[in-house]
Order: sequence, then structure tokens, then C-alpha cells
Amino acid sequence: MPPGAPSPGRAVLDAHLVVDRGTFRLDLPLTIRPGEVVALLGPNGAGKTTALRALAGLLPLTDGHLSLAGRHLDHPGRRIWTPTEQRPIGVVFQDYLLFPHLTALDNVAFGPRRQGLDRQRARQRAADWLVRVGLADHARRKPRQLSGGQAQRVALARALAVDPALLLLDEPLAALDARTRLDTRARLQHHLAGHAGATLLVTHDPIDAVVLADRLVIIEHGQVVQEGDVATVTAQPRTDYVARLVGLNLYRGHADGHLVLITDGFTLVTNDRQHGDVFVAFAPSAVALHPHRPEGSPRNTWPATVAGVQRHGDNLRVQLDGRVTVAADITPAAAAHLRLTPGQTLWVAVKAAETRVYPAAAAATNAGVG
Repeated sequence: MPPGAPSPGRAVLDAHLVVDRGTFRLDLPLTIRPGEVVALLGPNGAGKTTALRALAGLLPLTDGHLSLAGRHLDHPGRRIWTPTEQRPIGVVFQDYLLFPHLTALDNVAFGPRRQGLDRQRARQRAADWLVRVGLADHARRKPRQLSGGQAQRVALARALAVDPALLLLDEPLAALDARTRLDTRARLQHHLAGHAGATLLVTHDPIDAVVLADRLVIIEHGQVVQEGDVATVTAQPRTDYVARLVGLNLYRGHADGHLVLITDGFTLVTNDRQHGDVFVAFAPSAVALHPHRPEGSPRNTWPATVAGVQRHGDNLRVQLDGRVTVAADITPAAAAHLRLTPGQTLWVAVKAAETRVYPAAAAATNAGVG
């Protein structure tokens, strides 16, 4: 390890990443405990890559600080800056970036060699890691001779071979096909469980985040809009982006008992009693579509216009415009019965019992939910 680097068993990331890039500002407080996996999610342009580059030492902070196990790596106010190669950090890039002229063994041995190990000891450590990732018999192969899943495992072994206090994973499964991704995700989960340091997973894939991470941090426009454990975030999204990420319809409104005013003259009836600013959420599967205004049990009905239809698993997801936008999941048989066409007017029905209502935190006031 580099001189003065912390032991990975004691690794704690304590950072406030402030980076100005033209008109864009990243302002991200970020803490990761030893052994914890945190997923950083956000739409394109939210600042995920900027955060990763700042942590890796590829982009200096404008303000704030970055400490790992009590060691300052970047602190503009104190004029502290640590070059990339001196940071106790391992990185798995989206495209893996293996050295094409080196074998798998020498790719993994590269980091330990840079840390000062002689060639024999570095290669022995690399060989041990290739055994751990199940690629001992691929040690002499070069990257072009590896499959996508094998290349990902070599890249992971290379990152972990330096005993990193912080492991950065940049969309580590994005380049894989669906079948390889499933197997590689399971392997990655196993290796992350054995990593004593902190791990930051940068991803846009909610499945990767839910399966691999202990905690989610969601950023939009360079700022945190929501964070928490997987169960909390998926149950109570606080922005349109998070709602789409977890597959829910989400509205912000003002509650008075069982009634929530969403827009002027448009209210939703809910089972939960609340007062004040709230979010209302319900699944697309809770939305029923009718050619005419339905009679009977649904308490919430309104006319809407079909804006688009897409396949969604075994069902179809119908996007509807109107007084509020809404997504509905229906079966192909139901779609055939309704004879769906763009611009068609239908009636939307949502039972009060299918809704969830929870207070809108002050921090989410400008989160962009209508």
C-alpha cells in the first residue's frame, strides 16, 4: 500500500465533494462505513461521473474535503491534494480498461507492483486473486481472449489486489449481456460481502443497486435528493426520477384527512389520513383502464388520453396524459379489448386502498414533483 495509507479494515470515507465545472456544481456530502456498499444513482448529467472522478483523484475539489480513515486526500482550504496513484483506492471502470498487452495475471499484478512489491510477490498476490474470482486457468490469457464477464472479474481482481480502503465501481455490469450480467452480479455480490473497506457503486440500474447496495444515495442536478436503505427509498420515493426508478406513480399534494389536493380542482381519495404537504404513490399495476366511466368501488376516477404504449415484462405499460400523468400496467388481452391507440380517451380508476401517503420532507420541496 502507499506510504501512510490506512488499513482497509479501518476504512471510513468522510467527504463533502464540491466541484464546479462551468455552470454545473456538484455539492455532495458522502459518508461510507467500513464494509458498507453505497450505490450512487441519478439521471444522466446528475454528477455521478464527476463524483467518481473526484474520489479517484482525476478531478480536484473546488471546495469541501475528502478524507479516508482520517487521512485527508483532498482539502482545498488546507491546500492538500493527493495524486491518484497515492490514494488507497481501487477502481473498476465501466469498460474495465485492462491493459491489452498484459496477461490477466500481469494486469492484476500491476497495482501491487506499483505499491512496491517485487515481481514474484506481486504475481503471487495476483494469482491468489485470480483463484478467488474463479479465473486461475485464465492467468496467461490477454484481454482480447476473455469474455465480457471474465474481463469484469479480472478488473475486479485488479482493483481489490491493492487492498483498497475505498473501492469504486463505475457501472461495472453495464457492458454485459443479460445472461452474463445475472451470473456476474451474483459473483460481485459475494466479493463485495468479503471486502472490509468502503465501496461506492455508481450505476443507473436499479436492480444492480437493490441487489448489491446497503444504502442508496440519489442525486439530481449535482445535489442529494434522497438517501436511505433500499426498503425506505423504494417505499417512499421523493422525486419523479426516484419514482420512475422504482416503478411507481408519484404526486405531491396537500392532504386534509383522506383527501389530497394534487392540482387545482383535482384530488385523490386515500385510505391514510394525513395533514399538510404529502406524497401520494401507487403502482402502475394498481391503475385500471376503462372505455367508459366506471361504476362501483373505485373512489378515484378521471379521464385521460393515451400518450404511448410499451412492452413491460409480460404486460404493457400505458402512458396517459390528462389532469395528471399516470402509468398503467395492463395485460395484452386487456389492451386488445380496449383497442389502444395514441390519442384515445379512457377512464382511469385507482382504489383508495392501493395508494400510499407519506409526509413530504422540507428537503424535497424543490425536488421537481408536481
